[in-house]
Amino acid sequence: MIIVLQKNITERKKANIRAFLEDRGFQVREIVGEEEIIFGAVGKSRIDLRSVEVLDGVNSVIPISKPYKLASRELKKEDTIVRAGNIKIGGNRVMAIAGPCAIESRERMLDIAAEVAKAGAVMLRGGAFKPRTSPYAFQGLGEKGLMYLKEAGESVGLPVTSEIVSPVYVDMMLDYVDVYQIGARNMQNFELLKAVGKTGKPVMLKRGLAATIEEWLMAAEYLMAHGTDDVILCERGIRTFETYTRNTLDLSAIPVVKKLSHLPVIVDPSHGTGLRGKVLPMALAAVAAGADGVMVEVHTEPDKALSDGPQSLFPEQFEKLMRDIEALVPVIGKSVETIPMNKQKEIVINELKRSTDTDDKGGLKASFQGVPGAYSELALNQFFDQDIIAEPYHAFKDVFSSVMHGHTAFGVLPVENSLAGTINDNFDLLLSHPDIEVIGEQQIRIIHTLITLPEADIDSIKKVYSHPQGLAQCADFLDRHPHIEKVPFFDTAGAAAYIKELNDPSCAAIAGAQAASAYGLHILKEGIETNPRNYTRFYIITREEFAKDFTANETPNRGVLIFSTKNKPGALFTALQVLSNRGVNMNKLESRPILGKPWEYMFFVETEISDIDEFHLAVQELKASCQTVRVLGTFTSGR
Repeated sequence: MIIVLQKNITERKKANIRAFLEDRGFQVREIVGEEEIIFGAVGKSRIDLRSVEVLDGVNSVIPISKPYKLASRELKKEDTIVRAGNIKIGGNRVMAIAGPCAIESRERMLDIAAEVAKAGAVMLRGGAFKPRTSPYAFQGLGEKGLMYLKEAGESVGLPVTSEIVSPVYVDMMLDYVDVYQIGARNMQNFELLKAVGKTGKPVMLKRGLAATIEEWLMAAEYLMAHGTDDVILCERGIRTFETYTRNTLDLSAIPVVKKLSHLPVIVDPSHGTGLRGKVLPMALAAVAAGADGVMVEVHTEPDKALSDGPQSLFPEQFEKLMRDIEALVPVIGKSVETIPMNKQKEIVINELKRSTDTDDKGGLKASFQGVPGAYSELALNQFFDQDIIAEPYHAFKDVFSSVMHGHTAFGVLPVENSLAGTINDNFDLLLSHPDIEVIGEQQIRIIHTLITLPEADIDSIKKVYSHPQGLAQCADFLDRHPHIEKVPFFDTAGAAAYIKELNDPSCAAIAGAQAASAYGLHILKEGIETNPRNYTRFYIITREEFAKDFTANETPNRGVLIFSTKNKPGALFTALQVLSNRGVNMNKLESRPILGKPWEYMFFVETEISDIDEFHLAVQELKASCQTVRVLGTFTSGR
């Protein structure tokens, strides 16, 4: 059952309710949601719900209809985010697990770990115990293999996962793996599920070869009922009559499970298809279907692999897959999970905490223009790995000021929209703040929604508020409803806040879904923009003294710089030729007027960086031929 507690309930009342339930044989889990605190109570006992409803501090009691109680979306509305090592699985990020099917040797494991970490994997996989169909096939290296896996993971800073095949290995594996993996053949090995669940450690649960979705979720229930809340579901293909692929990868299960359960779901296209050439397209299809991550097999020499070589990717294929995922995730409103912190960044973060204002718990702040629910806030939340407090400011210049004066550690600024073009105000502010540098960028897809009060319908709406660009970008939808008056507003999320304040069902707003959530409003229609290819790029800025150290251990692939040329024929051509000669590819070139110097211009350039040394040499040569040159930042895009 779900026990919804009264707002502002005291700890004493909570303890009394918990004791009442536990005395009657129930397991009790406290879940703190965005709007309410609940107890989830599960057990074999039967109880009259009215005896719980009358307890002091209880608001209401709701029975859970599903046979899987703890795993059910009825119990927990928000998505569970599983933490493994220093990464998160679930939420608005897509993660990649990679490594060989079987751990073959120490040297091979170290080599593969280096390759997958470089390409963007955030967890390392490898089988030490291999349940094989044939008793004569390679069965794995056992504990020695786990030692190699752990060493390889530590060498590249990745958490590790490996399959457990028997309850007798639970204690032995505890210190070797960050995530236990339960394979398809053991999905309904209930004694194994109980033993692993009792550790409280994260568990990846693969779907059985012939398991229904309900049976899969009931297996997850075993794990949760015995102690772990951190379960990751893995779809890896089911057995059907089809023979052209190893299994039938059931991607339709992803949205079904997402609706039924709050647990994160990842997909294993390697076992799902059994064919190397099918892994990339099915991995991308899984991400598009809503998967929180993919797990793929990678081997430096698949033809020599001791297990599943035909379905193992070459390192360069895995690298391409990661680039393709980075291109895809903005379309579905997500970003790619990365390893969040190296030692150098940790030092910088600690220094930032000493040098800038923090919240009451010592958390870092990042500023954005707008109000809660703005697209800039969404970009901020997608970019940062560590927990960070988003702080709204009225104007772009206020964001710069907050960073300059140490009120916030970082700022997030939109710089270009794929439909509306460059946001020149922010480029000009960058030019006028020499102590600010760019340390990253985030791209998000702009999905406009029609937001109303819960009781409104399309026919009752008389006015719709939004930023002029938001209204213009939804012109086709609004033209189909000519009875609705279009009212320009200073900000999309601000429009949502305004109709909440008006409390008038005849008024609506056009903004992002996150704005509806921020103000407790209803989404009447989603995706009303005329052109779905609507993206905005954001820069992440910080003070100059922190920027270089913050990105010190990264290999930058983007550079942003400005320069001004002498007023003579061919001056711009000479500058651009320097970039060309050094192999620095230019993605964007714009001119901006120099303040106080009529008819003189600065040139703003965004570049790709394939060789950081060549980029620095190009900058030195530009300084010799240009009047002024300033690097605004170098960083890793798609982090």
